[in-house]
Amino acid sequence: MSTFDDPFDGERRLNRSGCPCGRHASQREHDAAAVPADEEAASNRVVDAAVVCALFPEDATRRGFLQAVGASTAMAAIASLFPLAMARDVFAQGAGAIEKRDLKVGFIPITCATPIIMAHPMGFYTKQGLNVEVVKTAGWAVIRDKTLNKEYDAAHMLSPMPLAITLGAGSPPQPYTTPAIENINGQAITLSMRHKDKRDPKDWKGFKFAVPFDYSIHNYLLRYYLAEHGLDPDKDIQIRAVPPPEMVANLRADNIDGFLGPDPFNQRAVFDGVGFIHLLSKELWNGHPCCAFAASKAFVTEMPNTYAALLKAIISATAFASKPENRKQIAEAIAPQNYLNQPVTVLEQILTGTYADGLGSVKKDPNRIDFDPFPWEQFAIWILTQMKRWGQIKGDIDYVKVAREVFLATDAARLMKEAGLAPPDPASKRITVMGKPFDPSRPDEYVASFAIKRT
Repeated sequence: MSTFDDPFDGERRLNRSGCPCGRHASQREHDAAAVPADEEAASNRVVDAAVVCALFPEDATRRGFLQAVGASTAMAAIASLFPLAMARDVFAQGAGAIEKRDLKVGFIPITCATPIIMAHPMGFYTKQGLNVEVVKTAGWAVIRDKTLNKEYDAAHMLSPMPLAITLGAGSPPQPYTTPAIENINGQAITLSMRHKDKRDPKDWKGFKFAVPFDYSIHNYLLRYYLAEHGLDPDKDIQIRAVPPPEMVANLRADNIDGFLGPDPFNQRAVFDGVGFIHLLSKELWNGHPCCAFAASKAFVTEMPNTYAALLKAIISATAFASKPENRKQIAEAIAPQNYLNQPVTVLEQILTGTYADGLGSVKKDPNRIDFDPFPWEQFAIWILTQMKRWGQIKGDIDYVKVAREVFLATDAARLMKEAGLAPPDPASKRITVMGKPFDPSRPDEYVASFAIKRT
């Protein structure tokens, strides 16, 4: 028997006294017997009844149809013509009560976290009925450990991190998700001022570089760039993980020769006169992902309504941040000490794309950083190829399966629609890195095509 026994059980109760089905002594007994075994069934009954009412607005026609074929057959027929399952899912997400309103979301103080941070002072969380504490955190390993230990409900992470956590690379395996990308572009290779005459990477043999984390787009792009110029990043160069807030100090102390890192620290190195911007990461791959909103699979499944509200707040904030006219307002909102603790002028240069490069020029690039929440599966597959290329994951891997389980494009598309945004065609993304096209349907061939690799 379908959970939809009779969509007009409630309607008859309004029009008749006593038990509407004739099998119970009172209305109370009937109601008790009619209550579904769980809340999902109850939700489904409400949706099914509404659909039948919409299809058969006349009482006599509706009753005649149900009596002629029976409720179960009727709903089966309707489901073959109408996306009933989708309607049930949408209703369940919208109607369910938020399971947990007080949340902690960790973040690293970089401009990549702009949507997660600005959603606090600008009221995006509150609008969704949430009381979110955004917690400034020292480094990516700490972010990872605190989310794994459930000290944080969700977190700002580097986009490769949920993939690595899911696969057990660098930590015990635990299913993790990336339901939204925070930013695209927004990184740079910054060199010490003492190297302003060494703009050719072939002159960098023996250099020491910093990246934010081993599992980061920064690490993969820097390695890609060096290898394309004939340098083996594990033999000719030293690459070390340094928390972003410590990068400028290490550059000033000559502990490193440069870094591929996030802003505001590229621009802060220029502001402090200790470094210059060699190139923006968008010059390597325009539109590349960097950071993401991440949560455990357990959080997504155990608190679906809280998850939906949190994701909707972040998607809405990301959409707001994507508009250039909002960038100065955002710079002021995220500049204070409890957020990025940076001069507003530094943040404005980054967010507006009009910036000093440290070599005496002022450049304009409105796409220096941008914000696009859609977690493309193609992004995940490319990241996995680089993890494989550099020996971070071994053996065979089902690239598409992992990408779909971690990068939740379907959830993002649904909530983008609810926020009034138009989600993109999931198959439309094209990726080209340093002039080389990437075919996500042939990831192993892509890995094999590189002369310098660790596999």
